[in-house]
Amino acid sequence: MTSPKITAIVHTYNAEKHLDRVLSALKDFDEILVVDMESTDSTHEICRRHGVRLIIKPRGEHRIPEAYRDFGLRAAANDWVLAVDADEIVPDALRRYLYDEITRDPSPRAILIPIKNYFMGRWMRCYYPDYILRFFNREGAHWPYEIHSRPSHRGPEVKIPRNRTDLAFIHLANESVGQTIAKMNNYTDREARRREASYRPWRLITDPPFRFFKTYVLKGGFREGWPGFIHAVHDAIYRFVCLAKIEESHRDTTITD
Repeated sequence: MTSPKITAIVHTYNAEKHLDRVLSALKDFDEILVVDMESTDSTHEICRRHGVRLIIKPRGEHRIPEAYRDFGLRAAANDWVLAVDADEIVPDALRRYLYDEITRDPSPRAILIPIKNYFMGRWMRCYYPDYILRFFNREGAHWPYEIHSRPSHRGPEVKIPRNRTDLAFIHLANESVGQTIAKMNNYTDREARRREASYRPWRLITDPPFRFFKTYVLKGGFREGWPGFIHAVHDAIYRFVCLAKIEESHRDTTITD
């Protein structure tokens, strides 16, 4: 019986900061496929140094990674795929776990993987396990062209136990306060469109405070010190901005005499 094989798919755009570490961690997968969005830094050079399969796909009208994730699904050489961001480390224990699982049971399914997110140098345990759907059989799969969308796939979904922290993705981004704020405008534009159908004006008052309470108290952000407090406030502001944009879109903002 042939052993199942896995393609690790990485999408990149000017990803030189962490890419060397990311690709090094993937070296024992059967194939590493990098789908690049016309990077202008040393991303291509790093890929060639690691001997990965590199496809440079013009950005065109698509400016979000999901479109390139879907292209990667169709370009992969193997049926099992693991989608990896260019700032995420796949621990060797996770690689072994995934191979063991599909060898034990080769039927199509998806495995949800926990991720360790960092902020101000701290592992934000209040966001753990923050499961992400990144490993599945690509037969019949599709990744919708929407920000933060989940892929459609065949078979059931199973989760890695949350206490297996050794199997979690390690998110190297460790974004600063300024970086999270800079991304907020773009992300809330897209999320506002997604949430518009369920919007009610009273949520402008109730949702942001609850979002803070959920992050800081219910999820234990208070255990992370000031970074936990700051991130909980950011979560509340993010939700408020998203809802405010929906409210604005429902109004006639034309100024008349």
